[in-house]
Amino acid sequence: MDTDNVAKHLHVLWRTDRTIAEIRLRHLLAGLGLRALAALIAVFGLLMLELAAYLALVQVTSAVLAAAALGAGNFIIAAILLIIASRTPSGRELELANEIHSSSMDALQLEARSLQTRISNVVNHPLNSLIPLIIIPLATMILRSLRSHDSSESDATSPSPNDVPAA
Repeated sequence: MDTDNVAKHLHVLWRTDRTIAEIRLRHLLAGLGLRALAALIAVFGLLMLELAAYLALVQVTSAVLAAAALGAGNFIIAAILLIIASRTPSGRELELANEIHSSSMDALQLEARSLQTRISNVVNHPLNSLIPLIIIPLATMILRSLRSHDSSESDATSPSPNDVPAA
């Protein structure tokens, strides 16, 4: 498991999560604004219908029909705005950010699996990781001892100048 790769994947994951959150927030704010406008228009429509009912009770004139028509028109506009606001926008930005997010999560899971297998190998077979560290110094020690042993034997078997036989 390479810590640089993990850091890179975590950074990409963080950036894509932030991008996804920003995109969703923009769409939420746009929908919220349209819903607020629709609610405001619906309130005006309700006021106009109340005004129409009042004017209808007070006197029967064309002002009643005008107020009722305005109220109904306001309700129609509010309904259209609510329908537009309730549609979920499928932007390419959000799809791209979701793809990057999923690939970054896959890469992190791959790194985690790699770390898990390394840890399980060390736990299950601890000598496998120690053998390369032990064999090289042990082999050099054995070779040095053999060389020193060979040189001491060759010195012992070769005649020394003091061992010259007397004639």
